Amino acid sequence: MTDSQQQTDEYWMNKALGLAQKAWDEGEVPVGAILIKGDDVLGQGWNRSIGHHDPSAHAEMMAIREAGQHIGNYRLLDTVLYVTLEPCAMCAGAIVHGRIGRVVYGAADKKTGACGSVMDIARHPALNHQVSVTGAVLEEACSTLLSDFFRWRRAQKRAERKNEQTLNRP
Repeated sequence: MTDSQQQTDEYWMNKALGLAQKAWDEGEVPVGAILIKGDDVLGQGWNRSIGHHDPSAHAEMMAIREAGQHIGNYRLLDTVLYVTLEPCAMCAGAIVHGRIGRVVYGAADKKTGACGSVMDIARHPALNHQVSVTGAVLEEACSTLLSDFFRWRRAQKRAERKNEQTLNRP
């Protein structure tokens, strides 16, 4: 990878990290995604599954939906999707179906990652489209944001349990 490509990837990943923070602010798992073509933003999103009561409202899906509406086509040729966490199987399937050219992610997902960690839907040779994948871009920042969120959430749950126990005492 050239220095120029690395700088470009880091620039857009920082934008995705800003979107991930929006997810956290809404109480969602902090994942952000931005879909670009050249220097143009076609779509962006952050996790909204809880607030939308929609298991498909992942950051990638939100960005892909917005991009399709923006260009008036479900084929997102010659685009790059930047996402702070490796896409899951659902999102990787949408990426393949949308013919997205490249995915750049920050943190690997060792439990549900479908761009190389657990499975590799994005580059599966039996599918009619394979996606170029680059991982570990600003990995530490992306991983830290997720770790901090889950640490905060666990502390929040402990505080809620403690409050319940206090209220239920005779």
